[in-house]
Amino acid sequence: MKPFLQKLLRSNEFYLLLVILVVAAVIEVRSGQFFTANNIVNLANAMVVPGLFAVGTYMVLVSGGIDVSFPALASLAVYAVTSALVDNSWAGGLWLPFLLVVALGAILGAFNGAFAARLAVPTLIITLGTANVFKGIMQGALGSVQIPTLPPSMAEFGRANLFVATNPTSGLTSSMPVSFLLLVAVVAVAFFVMRYTMFGRGVYAIGGDEVSAVRAGFKVRRIKFWLYVMAGVIAAIAGLVRTSMMGQMHPTNLLGMEIMVIAAVVLGGTAITGGTGSLTGVMLGTLLIVMVQNSMILIGVPTYWQRVALGVLIIVGTGISAVQLTRRRKRNRIVAA
Repeated sequence: MKPFLQKLLRSNEFYLLLVILVVAAVIEVRSGQFFTANNIVNLANAMVVPGLFAVGTYMVLVSGGIDVSFPALASLAVYAVTSALVDNSWAGGLWLPFLLVVALGAILGAFNGAFAARLAVPTLIITLGTANVFKGIMQGALGSVQIPTLPPSMAEFGRANLFVATNPTSGLTSSMPVSFLLLVAVVAVAFFVMRYTMFGRGVYAIGGDEVSAVRAGFKVRRIKFWLYVMAGVIAAIAGLVRTSMMGQMHPTNLLGMEIMVIAAVVLGGTAITGGTGSLTGVMLGTLLIVMVQNSMILIGVPTYWQRVALGVLIIVGTGISAVQLTRRRKRNRIVAA
């Protein structure tokens, strides 16, 4: 029992959960609405898209890289597919837009992966460049404009829900979207890949020490390439979900989400320098960011103060990552001595 408690007290997830509970308690005391069924469903609904983005971002960060292109990648993939289907009056099932979005996300992710695997350039610089390439293709080559009407299957998917929760006091209702199951499935697959496969172990090994990973026999270039392909697929799926839930395609709607998502992942305990992180922490970090963005309105906090709170969380998350890196280096020096 004692080792378990010691491990629990050392874990970032434990303290993050405490922060979430404190914030939830404060909002509940001030508003009396936080723990209502419809607000819980609203939080789950709001977590779907940033949660999907966070899974891909977590995998890249664990490898020691950083990807800021995923909003632009998702926007380009979904816009290209939606525009093509609308122009051809597609009225079939969701399978075609889903497969096309996944394929295009994989191709764009491979574009990132090819550079990340072959060039000795920080991935932040690479993905800043590819983000601008993706936005340029969407806005220039494709002449992106808002698409007000989606193919029927995408619109139906966006409206589909598992159940409806009702607030007994106000009578407000909130729907749990079917897409929440997609988030659960992606998290489960990512957990299996990162925990139980050689690919996942290789990702952690590369983030810990790339030279040591090469010496241990991991195919570093191959792992990096397929890692960015997977991140591209997950980002494209997130873009499809957001577009379907909105009921329209807005080319710039997803742009700018990278700061929020990276903050959530780092808050969850994933080191910005790579090598450590957990999906549990990622989901907790995403929940905290979503609470700050969505639930603080319940206690009448103005939008600009919500932005201040988000900025503080980003600074705190980066600070936690820096402290983790310092502690790891100290441990390594002790072992080396």
